[in-house]
Amino acid sequence: MTTDLTEGKPAKKLFWFSLPLLLSVAFQQLYQMADSMIVGRFAATPAAGELALAAVGASYPITQLFVAVATGVNIGTSVLVSQLFGAKRYLRMKTAISTALLTTTTIALALTLIGTLATGGIMRALQTPDNIFADGALYLRVYVFGLLFLFLYNVCTGIFNAMGDSRTPLILLIISSVVNVVLDLVFVAGFQWGVAGVAWATFIAQGGASLLAFALLLRRVRSFDTGGHFLLFAPEMLRRLTNYALPSIAQQSFVSVGNVIIQYYVNLCGATVIAGFSAATKVNMFALTCCMSFASGLSSYVAQNIGARKLDRIGQGLKAGAAFAISLSVVFTAVYLLFADFLVGLFIPAGSGSGVIDVGRQYLFIVTPFYIIVCIKFVCDSVLRGAGAMRPFMVTTFSDLIIRVVLSIVLFQFWQELGIWLSWPIGWFLGSALSAWFYKRGVWKKNLPAL
Repeated sequence: MTTDLTEGKPAKKLFWFSLPLLLSVAFQQLYQMADSMIVGRFAATPAAGELALAAVGASYPITQLFVAVATGVNIGTSVLVSQLFGAKRYLRMKTAISTALLTTTTIALALTLIGTLATGGIMRALQTPDNIFADGALYLRVYVFGLLFLFLYNVCTGIFNAMGDSRTPLILLIISSVVNVVLDLVFVAGFQWGVAGVAWATFIAQGGASLLAFALLLRRVRSFDTGGHFLLFAPEMLRRLTNYALPSIAQQSFVSVGNVIIQYYVNLCGATVIAGFSAATKVNMFALTCCMSFASGLSSYVAQNIGARKLDRIGQGLKAGAAFAISLSVVFTAVYLLFADFLVGLFIPAGSGSGVIDVGRQYLFIVTPFYIIVCIKFVCDSVLRGAGAMRPFMVTTFSDLIIRVVLSIVLFQFWQELGIWLSWPIGWFLGSALSAWFYKRGVWKKNLPAL
């Protein structure tokens, strides 16, 4: 089912389009959280569970580097396809989709080779403690083997969203999430495979979902009657895709590199802090990605309306997206402040020391009151991204991250992990202010793409 976001009441259209996106990211984050919960709580001893949680947490920033590239390709493809779909240029849209799929496959295979060769060296460079190194490297190695599935799934769901179909990705993600959690329980709780069980469960679930997404996408593309043959690969579409995707890849990768640097300093604090940070990060990312779902819906809304040249609808969509995202952020802030100990405790085995919960609670108490601020950045960035104004979009994210990384390094010298946590809200303030300024200046209206 495709949805034309260029007609109808903006708030209503945006809400019903974004709701499946919200449910999708909720399921995605829940099954990622389930990995950490199950590996931590079903270990043979509380101490082993804490080390397993730390091992998965130590490899997390590295896996996010690969996710960053996949997400960048997803964003670039989605913007291009949305604009062509909004302009009803279906023959060119098919060429863009085919070009994106071939390009994505090539990138994924290249990164699989690089990741396979570099896994151990990266873990060593990050000063990963010896008592979690083997499990962390094992998890990362299995994850790398599944990169083709990760990339294929991301580009397919990006194309579905671009065509106004947010329900198909939701159904795919629900299936993948359920399979992932069931396999986690079988491999970890049943077979006692530990970290390896979590890794292989993710590999199998993600692989099945990506192949199903690809099959459904081929069927959807064939349903468009274009009255002519499209090109499997077009240099022009590759250029446009590159113009949209590269800044997103750079932005996402830069964020991930920054997180790797931060993880380096977290690793210096020992396994307890790593485990507490890992648990709190999962809880934090659940809230942020759910709030970001309305921004993702807004990005597709903006791109379609840019393609249809209905610029007067952009501001209405921004206000609606901001209202939805901020309302959700207030709910998360209240819940996290009231139940921080319980939420962090879900990830660690019964009988573990209170140190892990203390670390997680401290992190959540510092960052959650500022969710409203970062939501402003999300929605303003979505307008920039949907319009293809990628340079200002990169500037807002880079500024946020540079401040956060630099402050993490500086404040760590004085307050250890507390200094790292304090860098988050400061970076969010700067990034949000810049993003809102770029939107107000109307830079997204300049140099609109030719269709």
